[in-house]
Amino acid sequence: MRRYIVTGAPGSSKTAIVAALLGRGYAVVAEAASDVVTRERAAGVETPWREPGFLDAVVRLQQDRQQRLPAGDATMQVFDQSPICTLTLARYCGLPITRELRTEVNRVVTNSIYQPVVFFVHHDGDVESAAGWCATAEDAKRFEEQHRAVYESMRVYELVDVPPMALEDRVDLIDEALQADEVRFAEEAWNY
Repeated sequence: MRRYIVTGAPGSSKTAIVAALLGRGYAVVAEAASDVVTRERAAGVETPWREPGFLDAVVRLQQDRQQRLPAGDATMQVFDQSPICTLTLARYCGLPITRELRTEVNRVVTNSIYQPVVFFVHHDGDVESAAGWCATAEDAKRFEEQHRAVYESMRVYELVDVPPMALEDRVDLIDEALQADEVRFAEEAWNY
């Protein structure tokens, strides 16, 4: 199973891109942090990311989703975020890095759980949909820079920039890259 990550700052349209890829037939995996926030807010917690156990709850949901096989005969999945993104969130929010988060990041990097090609969606300056992490365009820019720095520090990921443009154009860019990678993997299979 080849797992690809779509990442970037909050409010950069990652989730809309992943939803559009689902519409094109890709097996996709929803973002865990937003789902944990939604669940905790429904339980009356206003800022769940400031609560003990938040990061570990996100990591556990990411692990659960990563280990589920997609329906049908899909050979790839597209993930809206990864544990490396959770590490970025922790650093951005000034949260202590938990043992569970550290262990999961080490596991996914060491075991090459995700493909080295990561789609890095650039923020367009709109902060309305930033889930509470970013109050201003400057916050979003700072988060984006932190995100890039964390992925680059891993030294195993190649970031494919997805610049601000029409949603359909962003989806086309990722779709074309995924199809090219599918062809490359198919050709490599014949070399054995």
